[in-house]
Amino acid sequence: MSSPSDNLQQLEAIEQQVSSALQSAGLALLELSKDKPSVRQVENHSTNYMKTLDAIETGLSRHIHYLTQCSTGQPHEGSGYAAQKDLHMARFRWEHVHSRLNELEKLKTEHLRQESLQRSRSQTSQLRQDNVQRSLAQNVKRPTSLQATQQGAGQPMAGLFETNN
Repeated sequence: MSSPSDNLQQLEAIEQQVSSALQSAGLALLELSKDKPSVRQVENHSTNYMKTLDAIETGLSRHIHYLTQCSTGQPHEGSGYAAQKDLHMARFRWEHVHSRLNELEKLKTEHLRQESLQRSRSQTSQLRQDNVQRSLAQNVKRPTSLQATQQGAGQPMAGLFETNN
């Protein structure tokens, strides 16, 4: 068995042989239905029918054997099914890997974005804490204007009540 077009041509030839066999059988039956059938004509048509039937059987057996090899996966000429199936499966696996890699890339990007956002929030919080601590430290070192006035006003009075010995 060679190319698919050759197989189709052989099947068409078998189909013509089936038609010829039916015609031979019909002619033999027509001859037998006559009042005085010619034995020689009946035998010729019957012999022709049997030869054609043998040729049909041989041709169909070859094609059935070919199709059996195709369906069981055994290597045979003219079949690209195994290679086509391998290609299809490889393409399917590639698409699956590609989609998984895209999903992982999205997860990585989202994780990096979240990590950056957390780092930024942490830095902002740390800066706020540092500012609060600096502010508190400055308030402890510097007296307020009210405290300064009270201290300045209290010193001249303290000098009045002190005695020098």
